[in-house]
Amino acid sequence: MSTRLTEIDGCAAPLPIENLDTDQIMPKQFLRIIDKAGLSEGLLYDLRFDEHGAPRSDCVLNQPAYRGARILIGGSNFGCGSSREHAVWGLQQFGFDAVIAPSFAEIFYSNAMNNRLLLVQLDRSAIDALLHEAEIRPAAQLHIDIEQQTVTTANAEVFSFPLGARHKRMVIEGMDTIDLTLASLPDIEAFERAHFQRHSWAAVL
Repeated sequence: MSTRLTEIDGCAAPLPIENLDTDQIMPKQFLRIIDKAGLSEGLLYDLRFDEHGAPRSDCVLNQPAYRGARILIGGSNFGCGSSREHAVWGLQQFGFDAVIAPSFAEIFYSNAMNNRLLLVQLDRSAIDALLHEAEIRPAAQLHIDIEQQTVTTANAEVFSFPLGARHKRMVIEGMDTIDLTLASLPDIEAFERAHFQRHSWAAVL
């Protein structure tokens, strides 16, 4: 049984790149493994390292001020491109528990929530305010209350975000889609019994 996750606290790393796709988040050369091990090394590799494998000093993820950030602030259409859970796993292995952005690609959104990576969608003005604070105060803490669906800044600004009941339960309770289905097993079995009582001829097919 997973520990309930109701709050996320930590500093945020600003990465306001529009249409950041999963091929950039987790390049293809890191997809050759059959498990999740070592994916943090590949996260945003071409942004973090040059052609010689040396760290790029201008990449926010290489800057000491943002080391240990638990929250990533991205641009719109975050996670577009091909469907690969490796992108989600890499973000988590690097230490991120949440991504805040104006919008997310649909498949990436499902993959993230299915793996307990919280995605927070805020409007552009809220994103701009968070980016500004993250850039001028790298150590400033953000507080995400998943149950209340709010993001609170160190300056006590509060932003609300939408989150469907199903995805909210998945993140808080650490459930994936299979867990959700199994949780409904008594209802499924009751439906089957009632169905075959009404249509007994179907039970022998």
